[in-house]
Amino acid sequence: MKRHKIHRRKFTTMADGTDAVLTIHELQGAGSGPTVGISASIHGNENVGSQIVRAIWPQLLEAEISGRLLVMPVANPRAFAVNRRFTPIDELNLNRQFPGSDSGCFSDHLAAAITREFLEKIDIHIDLHAGTDRPTVDYVYIMNNERLSRAFGSRVLYRPRQGLGGTSYQGTTKTVTVDQRGISSIVVELGGGIVAQEPYVSRGCDGVINILRAAGSLAGEPAPPPPQIVVGGIEIVRPKQGGWLETEAPPLGEEIGDGAVLGRVVSPYTFEELEVIQSPVKRGIMILSHLNRNLVEPGDYGYMVGDMETAEESR
Repeated sequence: MKRHKIHRRKFTTMADGTDAVLTIHELQGAGSGPTVGISASIHGNENVGSQIVRAIWPQLLEAEISGRLLVMPVANPRAFAVNRRFTPIDELNLNRQFPGSDSGCFSDHLAAAITREFLEKIDIHIDLHAGTDRPTVDYVYIMNNERLSRAFGSRVLYRPRQGLGGTSYQGTTKTVTVDQRGISSIVVELGGGIVAQEPYVSRGCDGVINILRAAGSLAGEPAPPPPQIVVGGIEIVRPKQGGWLETEAPPLGEEIGDGAVLGRVVSPYTFEELEVIQSPVKRGIMILSHLNRNLVEPGDYGYMVGDMETAEESR
């Protein structure tokens, strides 16, 4: 017998008189097992994770569960509502405010509520991110449970190395889950962009179900992962000029050579080519790209290229 509860946890009152709340679904299974937390939309313009949760929800309601699931479909409601990466109340990055504080800014209050009501109650954390509403992304972090990270089924995984750029997680949800509590953390980056999201949502549903099977939360044998590449370094490439970004990069998951053109920035007004963006590594693999012509500002996310020189042997 499975019990479903919806928790609406108020953590403060807004100036317009409305309550700021977290919505968390609890599914309690009949058998013993871990408490698995699934969260999405910590960044408000990365809503593919919320779409995955919505699509998978009927299946979770019908499934036999061992242990418990805590599902937070929208972690940052204010940012989610306006399709913004940062919380619009204070323009802070929620994923840099953890573990939060009840005496800080609004995002600190929100982070403290998520820590208290969600992160401190789970044994395994599946954290769903995406490539925002312009670029598209496809990889999974290996944090502290390689088996579960591989079980999601992405072709490319990233194992952060101490001291490399982009690998410091102090102040993120990873600090609370990995450093402070030692629970298994699986961070997924999948989808986004001005393209149809159904293929990514479908893959995300399959990946989450497979993780839950591998964790013993759902019955059935998990599917073995496909051949996978693990990179130890990622180069983030940002345009220096603003305008139309016209992509020439290969599809996500495909390799790219040294100096190959990733894209060109073209003026929407004069049609002049303002910048040629090249791959920064000798041998790379695409993990974030603009899949169609998008308008970018200087310093926006342009591309992310995994460094194949740091890659581990596929298995």
